[in-house]
Amino acid sequence: MGKSLYEYSVNNIQGHEISLETYRDKVLLIVNTASKCGFTPQYKALEALYQQYQDQGFVVLGFPCNQFGKQEQGNETEISEFCELNFGVTFPLFSKIDVNGNNAAPLYKHLKKAAKGILGSEAIKWNFTKFLVDRNGKVINRYAPTTKPEDLAETIEKLLN
Repeated sequence: MGKSLYEYSVNNIQGHEISLETYRDKVLLIVNTASKCGFTPQYKALEALYQQYQDQGFVVLGFPCNQFGKQEQGNETEISEFCELNFGVTFPLFSKIDVNGNNAAPLYKHLKKAAKGILGSEAIKWNFTKFLVDRNGKVINRYAPTTKPEDLAETIEKLLN
């Protein structure tokens, strides 16, 4: 068996290393994000979910990625300011990463193996692919970019209870 989700560390958008152990016992929605994408307005819905459920132990983790149509070209400061100003994002954002290819972040290799995409593919197809993780660190499901964050509310509620 591979590593537990909680054994991975990632850099937050300020560049500080954060162990995912920090999020043990929380329900997580891990999303690869971009500032110049047709799905970018999902930041607002992701923030709404976070606001609605954070007191019950739900966290959205956003990972900016520039691998799809070069839609995340900004540096970490620009990304952070963009998200805050345009969408009021308060959920945790992390340093820009690769989600596919040889340089894919180890966390994303783990997620992709745990919840394969359509036809068993591990590759992330586009920005705003979402991985839902239960309180035990088990990856429950992968959702397509077209899945609206608000459509996950019922499933999130079940995992929180």
